[in-house]
Amino acid sequence: MPDLLIELFSEEIPARMQKRAADDLKKRVTDGLVEAGLTYAHAKAFSTPRRLTLALEGMLAESPTVREERKGPKVGAPEKAIEGFLRGAGLTMDQLEERETPKGNVYFATIEKPGRPAAEIVAEVLADTIRNFPWPKSMRWGAGSLRWVRPLHSILCITSDENGAEIVPLDVDGIASGDTTEGHRFMGEGRFAVTGFEDYEAKLKKSHVILSAEERAETIWADAQNLAFAQGLEVVDDKGLLAEVAGLVEWPVTLIGDIADDFLNLPPEVLQTSMKEHQKFFSVKNSKTGRIEKFITVANRETKDNGATILAGNQKVLFARLSDAKFFWENDVRTAKAGAQEWLDKLGNVTFHNKLGSQAARIDRIAALAREIAPFVGADADVAEKAARWAKADLSSEMVYEFPELQGLMGRYYAEFAGHVAEVAAAATEHYSPLGPSDDVPTAPVSVAVALADKLDVLTGFWAIDEKPTGSKDPFALRRAALGVIRLILENKVQMRLIAPGSAVHAGFTMLVTAKHIRGMETKKVDLLSFFHDRLKVFLRDQGIRHDVIDACIAMDGNDDIALLVNRAKALQAFLSTDDGENLLQGFKRANNILTQAEEKDGVEYSYGADLKFVEEDAEKALFEALDKFEEPINEAIRSEDFAAAMAGLAGLRAPIDAFFEAVQVNAENDVVRRNRLNLLSRIRKLCASVADLTKVEG
Repeated sequence: MPDLLIELFSEEIPARMQKRAADDLKKRVTDGLVEAGLTYAHAKAFSTPRRLTLALEGMLAESPTVREERKGPKVGAPEKAIEGFLRGAGLTMDQLEERETPKGNVYFATIEKPGRPAAEIVAEVLADTIRNFPWPKSMRWGAGSLRWVRPLHSILCITSDENGAEIVPLDVDGIASGDTTEGHRFMGEGRFAVTGFEDYEAKLKKSHVILSAEERAETIWADAQNLAFAQGLEVVDDKGLLAEVAGLVEWPVTLIGDIADDFLNLPPEVLQTSMKEHQKFFSVKNSKTGRIEKFITVANRETKDNGATILAGNQKVLFARLSDAKFFWENDVRTAKAGAQEWLDKLGNVTFHNKLGSQAARIDRIAALAREIAPFVGADADVAEKAARWAKADLSSEMVYEFPELQGLMGRYYAEFAGHVAEVAAAATEHYSPLGPSDDVPTAPVSVAVALADKLDVLTGFWAIDEKPTGSKDPFALRRAALGVIRLILENKVQMRLIAPGSAVHAGFTMLVTAKHIRGMETKKVDLLSFFHDRLKVFLRDQGIRHDVIDACIAMDGNDDIALLVNRAKALQAFLSTDDGENLLQGFKRANNILTQAEEKDGVEYSYGADLKFVEEDAEKALFEALDKFEEPINEAIRSEDFAAAMAGLAGLRAPIDAFFEAVQVNAENDVVRRNRLNLLSRIRKLCASVADLTKVEG
């Protein structure tokens, strides 16, 4: 079984496109080969700035012969029908077989497609892959019609086995395949031939090209850490930057450089962001002070002066970049010290959404919501409002205009210059969190109040104007906002209603109604709560809470109190995982089924209370006594939201309910006794239903 090696060699491929392109090459080629009957044992794709490579092991030497049987028209069918069948099958009349079937004699055709050599199939598949490659952006060059991300120079395509290597002949827009490639742009020594993947990879490395992006990244990171460690410093971890830089070089040479003293007192995040965004430099910090003191750059070549010239050029460009950052910083600090009112005023001219007004209008809503929420999270309402009004101020700053990813962080720095208390400064950064499922959740009361207000305003606003997520589309990240609200509430144990009158969502909708943005507030509130419940189901399922348990708790009153709802669900799941819980559930379902059938038959509701004087059986009396004993403690536990205690009370009913159903016939011949027993079952149903809607729990 031969191996296959493909390399598409071009001008530089943007780093952000390389991984996806390598995956696309692998998928398109392997899918095409398998579809044509050419299977293989293993495939791996690689990428460097100038090449996409695919290596296949254990490929079939040719596709298998395929036999297909087709049923045709009946014998004696119109001539045109038979001719059409023959034309489609590519056969003549004498090649058809006549067979007897229950519906009469029918023509059958056996079509045999002989296998094809691997090289022929590979050539077709690869040519089609190259011509239809899904680059996000592509270009044409010269007079040809071929499109590629950058001009494509050569195609290496060979099969190899124990007998040697053979070129797979193909031609794409005048570029003929061959068995040669070339190494590093500056340190390579021209083109060279290869005989297989191992030979190819080894000769590339000899020509100063590391084929594996993972190996290049590991080399960069190890060298960077060693350079920093030698100077008593450490490299700031940035996996995204590491992956990008590994896509910029074929032969990484790591160098450490100095940052001019003029810039060492800039906030470390400013230095790190500026160097990363503009220069693709790694930041090197002093772990004792937290200051960024040096940088690491990765060159694509070795030089006689060991990178001195490269470093000098980089430091010169970096000085200019950081001079801009310093200028922004100093201007922003002056504005902050003056109170930053001009930043807040500017937000009145910045549109948040054409149907929801300006950023300033949004800040007014967030501030009002933060005041509403503050008591529930233990925050001072005045401080929470002040924090909400400051939280977005840095959007008008020069630094955030240049580096939007620093929003919130710069607000924290500038808050100190503006004279705000520490809680206000912290909220500027923390109110954006959590941004994802693994992001930390704020715990400071003021930060929690502003974070909840910010996310609830987004949700109520876009619900108000009917801009809700649809399918996989969520342009305003509303699913993320809802999950953020859920995590803020649960991880901070916040108990508050979301849509009840006086709640934050109610207040948010009310402000929007006042601004004449929406109609049908109540319907939209209910719909938004349903969205929260959907997000909560996903969140709790990831934590192992069953979907039917969640549904049973959502069906209860107070289901807009997320903390209450989750406490109920966790207690119910814990209870149902015990023998008592499982058996009680079966007892409840049996009682409910008997009651439902009796109520339908009799046309009445049995909920008027059973009377002990009509009891005939000991088990019946024992159930009466158990209900009298546990009913009030269970109700009290529910009132105090101690669901674990409520479930423990239900556990006490398990044995008397089991005994009742074993010893007592509910549908007694005596009508009075029957009605009394049905009313007794009603007490069971009512008490169980006060904990959760157990009809939604699967048996």
